[in-house]
Amino acid sequence: MNVIWLFFLLGGIGIAASHGDIQKVTDGALKGAEMAVEVALGLIGAMSLWLGIMRIAQEAGLIRVVARLARPFMERLFPSIPANHPALGHILMNLSANVLGLGSAATPFGMKAMQAMQELNRNRPEASAAMCTFLAMNTSCITIVPATIISVRVAANSGNPTEIVVPTILATTVGMSVAVTADWLLRTYFQRRRG
Repeated sequence: MNVIWLFFLLGGIGIAASHGDIQKVTDGALKGAEMAVEVALGLIGAMSLWLGIMRIAQEAGLIRVVARLARPFMERLFPSIPANHPALGHILMNLSANVLGLGSAATPFGMKAMQAMQELNRNRPEASAAMCTFLAMNTSCITIVPATIISVRVAANSGNPTEIVVPTILATTVGMSVAVTADWLLRTYFQRRRG
């Protein structure tokens, strides 16, 4: 991947130099850096807000309540994980952050969930069925509030930064449905093949 980016960078500089427009490369680089800082600063506010809300929910015990409500659904998706195992809490926190469109906030919970599931997997080198299901759900999770994208659109002075909410909900619902269905079909197929 680094080679591809290097190729694009050197190619752009070479083409600009051959046209006598090397100043455009410098201007573009500086403008891009400036925009990156503006977007990053804009994201800090949204990320802080939602991470704070998630932390308050965790401390207040809301995650345990949600876990209890989601238990029947989670038991069907993750039958190999014991009912009160910490992995389920980490999975719920990860999915909650993804539902809010906070992929960066979801990552630490996803890592903790995978570590907990690896312990249940007895540290085998291959992923368990629960790990595969979680990966499918994590990468295709339904997003109801695409907070990060909305923040980027606000930072870019979009005329209507929230116009992507409905298409995002529809696209991610279809994506997660396909991922969970494919996971179930493939798991069923390979279990029958082994057994």
